Amino acid sequence: MTISENITSDIKKKLKSTAPPLTKDQIKRRNKILNSDNPKFIGFGHKISEIEKFVKEIYKKYKCSYEDAITVFKNLVSSNVHEEKFAGVFFLNHIKRNFNQTTIDLFEDQFSKHYDTWAICDTSCIRVIGPFLGKNINQELAENTIEKWAKSENLWVRRASMVILLKIIMIKKGFDEDYVFEFVEKMVQYPEDYIQKAIGWLLKTCSKYNPNSIFNYLMKNKERFSRLILRYASEKLPNEMRTEILNK
Repeated sequence: MTISENITSDIKKKLKSTAPPLTKDQIKRRNKILNSDNPKFIGFGHKISEIEKFVKEIYKKYKCSYEDAITVFKNLVSSNVHEEKFAGVFFLNHIKRNFNQTTIDLFEDQFSKHYDTWAICDTSCIRVIGPFLGKNINQELAENTIEKWAKSENLWVRRASMVILLKIIMIKKGFDEDYVFEFVEKMVQYPEDYIQKAIGWLLKTCSKYNPNSIFNYLMKNKERFSRLILRYASEKLPNEMRTEILNK
């Protein structure tokens, strides 16, 4: 077996052998929350911190190249098992020093083919892609990626464009009003709940750094924005502002 095959096998065995016992109600509740669009979806029920710990332990066992890590990532993220997808993302993150344009293209390809829940989408963006693209030296790559992904036909790639942007805003602790509002105008045309929620989440993130700007923007557009956007976007605003926004 190759190194990547051994790593993949070790991770799969570890996740399966440590799967916590879940009741039928717990499984039903978890599946409802994750709401996978994969009919073959399987989940073990591990905590994210547990998956990260297992992956770190296994990563240290091997002398792993960038190419090996890419193969492990592809092997695991294509799985129907929820936790194996996470393990693939966390494993790849161990070689983030080698990330480049090709890595971002790989993520876009895998998002389109194998991503099936908001959880794996958001974790990939918040924990891996966003921090890489949030570096000053990657500003042009970040802008190009966000613009390209926002036009994708794939739901999760489009959602990812917004989650990447909000992570970069969190890193920089500020945002360009014109850029963000113009971006929202492009995305608001998409009716899917996961897109509408992401718009709200993006604006909520911005509200931490300039609440008055977001309040004014929401008030200006509250008659045409969905209730979902308004509810999510106003969540961190002062109560009086939130009440005024939601009072349609």
